[in-house]
Amino acid sequence: FLLGGSDTVEFPIKFTPKHAGVYHCQILLKSPCDIRVYEIECVVNADQADAQLEFLTPAYQTVTQEIPISNISSEDWRLEAILEGQCFHGPSVINVPVGGTVPYPLTFKPVAEC
Repeated sequence: FLLGGSDTVEFPIKFTPKHAGVYHCQILLKSPCDIRVYEIECVVNADQADAQLEFLTPAYQTVTQEIPISNISSEDWRLEAILEGQCFHGPSVINVPVGGTVPYPLTFKPVAEC
C-alpha cells in the first residue's frame, strides 16, 4: 500500500481456499485522518488433472464414454470442447450449472481398424 511518496506498509494476507471459485473480500483501514476500503477478488481454479481414456471396441463399432463434469464453483459454466484426433465425436458446448454434474458423452466411432 502506497501511503504518500515512497512510504509503504506491508499488509500480509493469508488466503487458504478449500474449493475452486470466486472469492470477494473487503479490507477497511482507518486512521484518525484517513479511511480506505480495498476490494479484493480472488479467482481459484481447480488443480489441473491429467486423465487418460482407453476405448476398446470391435472394428466399425461405436463406443461412448460419459465423462462427468462437476461444477463446484459459484458460477454456471459454459464449456467448449475441442476434440483432436480422428473418429472422436461429442458436443461442442455443454452447460454445467452451479453445484451440478453433467455427463460429457465422448464417442469413438472408427471408420476402419485402428
